[in-house]
Amino acid sequence: MDEFADIRPYNDTEFPIILERLLAEPDLVKGLTYFMRPRWRGPLRLLARSLVRWRLQKDVSRLESVADFQLWLASYVEKIIQKTTTDLQIVGIEKLDKNKSYTWISNHRDIALDPTLVNFALHSSDHSTGRIAIGDNLLTNPMIGDLMRLNKSFIVKRSIVARRDKFTALQLLSKYIRFSIEEGESIWIAQQEGRAKDGIDATDTAVLKMLSLSGRSNKESFAETLQALHPVPVSISYEYDPCDVLKAREMAAISAGQQYCKSENEDVESIITGLMGDKGRVQVTFGEEIVPELFSTAESLATEIDRQIALGYCCYPINQAAHKLLADQGIIEPLDHYDEVELGLSALKQRCGDEPEAVKQQLYSMYAQPLIRKQGL
Repeated sequence: MDEFADIRPYNDTEFPIILERLLAEPDLVKGLTYFMRPRWRGPLRLLARSLVRWRLQKDVSRLESVADFQLWLASYVEKIIQKTTTDLQIVGIEKLDKNKSYTWISNHRDIALDPTLVNFALHSSDHSTGRIAIGDNLLTNPMIGDLMRLNKSFIVKRSIVARRDKFTALQLLSKYIRFSIEEGESIWIAQQEGRAKDGIDATDTAVLKMLSLSGRSNKESFAETLQALHPVPVSISYEYDPCDVLKAREMAAISAGQQYCKSENEDVESIITGLMGDKGRVQVTFGEEIVPELFSTAESLATEIDRQIALGYCCYPINQAAHKLLADQGIIEPLDHYDEVELGLSALKQRCGDEPEAVKQQLYSMYAQPLIRKQGL
């Protein structure tokens, strides 16, 4: 019996059925057409879809396994990076052991791109890619769910309400993560549930306590269980967040006491915007493997993860400008020195457009937070 069948990634046995299901999905062809032929309109758009469908069927007809699919997908990821970033820097990966599996505990700004960038960084440096934790909210769109589970994603059941059922699901999740590490597969998991829409990269101790559940049956301490998972903090820095205004509008509404309800396809729209939007410069920083013996509680371990993520975050002119704007308003303490502020102010003005002042303030805060976090180190 496959006890993890409900949450694990698809395997090679399931691969042909899932691939056939994806090829029959019209939204996949539409999405790829937008990516490959964005300027084709009217009758040309219909022609483009036919060409993309033909190309897709030709490409995938040669694929026989999940590993083949990942290699094929990597070529598209590389094209996305080339089209939407001006530079990608990978820092700290040379310290990692290629023969060891790790638990990457990462800040979370983009639904799909965060783990994709980590895996791309690993792949391009001849390291094995990792399995990816995703929330079950993404499974409301079957196509997105199939694509992600073919791409080594496993499911975190966030929508369960009943306390006992939720705890059972968390135990299974923790057991699966431990199983993966022992099997030689690294894991990517966000430091908190959902994206840090406010720009505050803070580790939720509930994530760490979930990871520790796998050791309960053996009466392991928190430190002993986390030691077996080889935790490594990862910082992902985007010069520009393609979803920044969308996030700022949501945060402004919540700050004003308004109820914010997600639209039916909001997560899918955020995925597309995050993937295809301009990101400027991007940096992926791998921190030092943590020795949990030195951090024997979830709270102390969370503090160390936060420290490494803040330290590894790369700040750009837009972060400097946003920080200075808030400091000039007396909201935060100023820095001793700011770099390339004029360039950053120009970028902020362009991104804010004609948004209301409340939205602009949220956006300034979002971009200033990495520097505020560094100030606290």
